[in-house]
Amino acid sequence: MTKQEIAQEITSEMVAEHGLTEDEFANIVKALGRDPNFTELGIYSVMWSEHCSYKSSKVHLKKLPTEAPWVICGPGENAGVIDIGDGQAAIFKMESHNHPSFIEPYQGAATGVGGILRDVFTMGARPVANLNALRFGAANHEKTRHLVSGVVAGIGGYGNCVGVPTVGGETGFDASYNGNILVNAMTVGIADQNKIFYSAAAGMGKPVVYVGSKTGRDGIHGATMASTEFSEDNEEKRPTVQVGDPFTEKLLIEACLELMSSDAIVAIQDMGAAGLTSSSVEMASKGGVGFALNLDHVPQREENMLPYEMMLSESQERMLMILEPGKEDFAKAIFEKWGLDFAIIGEITDSGNLTLSFQGDVVADIPINSLVDDAPEYERPWIKPLSRKPVDMDELEKPEDYNKVLLDLVGGPNLSSRAWIWEQYDHMVMADTLKGGRPGGDAALVRIHGTKKALAMSTDCTPRYVEADPFEGGKQAVAETYRNISATGAKPLAITDCLNFGNPEKPEVMGQFAKACEGIGEACRVLEYPVVSGNVSLYNETNGEAIKPTPAIGGVGLIENYEDAVSIDFKTDGHAILVVGETEGHLGASIYLKEIFGLEEGEPPFVSLGQEKKHGEFVRSMIEQGHVRACHDISDGGIAVALAEMCMAGDIGANVADESDSLSFQAWAYGEDQARYIIAAEEHCAAKIMSDAAIMGIPAFCIGTVGGKKLEIGNRISIDVADLKSAHQSWMPNYMAEENKKS
Repeated sequence: MTKQEIAQEITSEMVAEHGLTEDEFANIVKALGRDPNFTELGIYSVMWSEHCSYKSSKVHLKKLPTEAPWVICGPGENAGVIDIGDGQAAIFKMESHNHPSFIEPYQGAATGVGGILRDVFTMGARPVANLNALRFGAANHEKTRHLVSGVVAGIGGYGNCVGVPTVGGETGFDASYNGNILVNAMTVGIADQNKIFYSAAAGMGKPVVYVGSKTGRDGIHGATMASTEFSEDNEEKRPTVQVGDPFTEKLLIEACLELMSSDAIVAIQDMGAAGLTSSSVEMASKGGVGFALNLDHVPQREENMLPYEMMLSESQERMLMILEPGKEDFAKAIFEKWGLDFAIIGEITDSGNLTLSFQGDVVADIPINSLVDDAPEYERPWIKPLSRKPVDMDELEKPEDYNKVLLDLVGGPNLSSRAWIWEQYDHMVMADTLKGGRPGGDAALVRIHGTKKALAMSTDCTPRYVEADPFEGGKQAVAETYRNISATGAKPLAITDCLNFGNPEKPEVMGQFAKACEGIGEACRVLEYPVVSGNVSLYNETNGEAIKPTPAIGGVGLIENYEDAVSIDFKTDGHAILVVGETEGHLGASIYLKEIFGLEEGEPPFVSLGQEKKHGEFVRSMIEQGHVRACHDISDGGIAVALAEMCMAGDIGANVADESDSLSFQAWAYGEDQARYIIAAEEHCAAKIMSDAAIMGIPAFCIGTVGGKKLEIGNRISIDVADLKSAHQSWMPNYMAEENKKS
């Protein structure tokens, strides 16, 4: 042990600074049979952190459905794997990088993208698409513009340089994120099923190999930081934010994929949260073996690094692998060709321990099962969230000008065009992003190279709903990705999730988490849409103020022939406009109430999962049969906003009847009832759609026709499409222009 570490007396203050409770420390002493030294304390602190151990969430995550005939690998590996036919697999996952992105938005967001890319290519997949789910504070908050600018630049800067298209996502603004933004990154990759790589180490004496970039002091205690609330000292935490290099990541992808084409790799794991600690512990634990590592051999970019620093560093673009003996020189030549470090830093042992040596001394010797199997697992107390009262429609004023209402919605912070964002991303690199599935539609569509198949991908969550009723909100987040994918004609296959919540030690927050997980689980079961990977991000609050509960869902589906896919844009004069699904005018927890009246009241819409499945299957069958020319799911802003979006996308008008009947117009036009789609079809196809729907007991009504230069809805709304587009496209550029003036 080094002199510096011998001098480090383990005090109660030091234990608390490492995020460990007194009881947890007592369990560490029991597992070791002695007090830990400073390096061992650091290793336990990160492995037992919320971010790495899921100690508050495991009990609820275990209840989620994770299996289906097409699931090759569910949660537990670096990413989830599903069968997409022809011996191919889609590999995908979503993760959070919230705390780092608030502290240093560019590098926080950039390294979030880098980390999720590594999760996917470490399993043998070539990444083909990036997506994201972003939440910022109120538009008028002093930090919001700066954070938007930095995060978007970081995502674009990393993804563009590494050469993977960013094809979709969502961005929302709400005051609950003023002190704690959310940056959730998702990557999807393609691999051959017979070339999927896993992380379980095996084979006594086989070499443990470090590849990629050198280790520095950036990111130390990043996992611990992600497991605590923010406070006023956020700025002091800048040293814990990692620094990324996308060009090195690109080299690492190519070097790993080249080596993966051989038979040299036994197991492989990226160095993500907790760096060398988590990667070595996870590989050894899954294989039921021990690791002996010599830290003198770890490539370092800074002088005099201590074992504690090397083990906890979260420097980017690094991987750990087990090689077949005799393949070391072969592998080394590949990594040196790509200009990357390659070092044999240890070997597999039968000790069951993580044993670290440094400068001739053993500086840590820890039973691996104590780091994993003995990690805390809490069933934290929780209370069921209170139910809200329904919105009293009679108390709502009727707007005098419905044109202004629609313009305010499509031209406001939460429904305006995100082109300012996605135009900074290269969404066409690799040349497989399909025209109808580019950013701005319901789901991104990426062709599987060399085939007629395409993957459809979407990220979704409505935090307003989850806050109002976590169970229904959890269901709805899953159902909306299901609808968005179905609206393109693709079959939804599986989801990944990123569950962003506040402090789990508060029963009301834990209640939100527990009920949201119940809702997600029920939706996945009914829709046959399992969870195959994911991430939990807790302690998203500042000075005791929690974010809105935000369980972001990333859905992936498959269409067998991308030429059958449809997009949201109205296309031709005379096409009939149909609504599939029942409209009851639900305005509780709606964007209409929030943006127009400043109210966040009422229950969210009920999600009938049976209807979601039935309506989704019906819409997909109509698309497959060639009856549909455009399709869009109805979500935020109801029928009126969905129609406006279809008109703007196609640069063509529509004439729609006021079908409110017994409902008020505002409820019919802006209600957010679920399981609904708007379809455009040729007249004879529209008749076929409605006939088939009637036979199946599915509501389907013709409400108007495509054509002209205006969106007209009864005698209430008449707006030039050009004016809609002007309002829709101008908000974000105008908003961000103020940030550009500062810089």
